[in-house]
Amino acid sequence: MTTFPTQLWRTSSYTQEAGQCVEVAITAEAVGVRDTKNRAAGHLTVPAAAFAQFLNTVKTTNGWR
Repeated sequence: MTTFPTQLWRTSSYTQEAGQCVEVAITAEAVGVRDTKNRAAGHLTVPAAAFAQFLNTVKTTNGWR
């Protein structure tokens, strides 16, 4: 399991007071994704290239706002 230093974790600027968002930690090799409200539950690790492809797909899909 990849570990990410605490200082790498970022919360979206769109996060509301309710905290219904995820946090990401990005390195050259991998991206970690975790629940803002339940950080202790762990995180999902995705290869950086796969995460970049995911973001590109989301941005270019019809209906993206």
